[in-house]
Amino acid sequence: MAGAHAQMAGSDAEPTTAVSGTADKKALKAANRKFQKTVMRSLSQTRGLDASNILVVARGAVVTLAGSVPKAEQVELAVSTARAVSGVSEVRNDLTIRPEGL
Repeated sequence: MAGAHAQMAGSDAEPTTAVSGTADKKALKAANRKFQKTVMRSLSQTRGLDASNILVVARGAVVTLAGSVPKAEQVELAVSTARAVSGVSEVRNDLTIRPEGL
């Protein structure tokens, strides 16, 4: 019986490690989502910037801006606003300028 108990204890150790890894991934994803929201909030509150078609993706301290803005000046405004957010180390700019009327 003691042998069976030892096997059970040994088999419990592996799933705990896997669960811990999964929990870490979930925590990282949650942190990225929270950071994305922080950057998006900053963009949305920036005067002169139409952030309605901007998508923010955060991977750690690296932020990617995707989507479109109506005017060329707004691309740099969006990038500089994102750079100014505390915790951002790099901003990748994938923004495009959408044609008038769209």
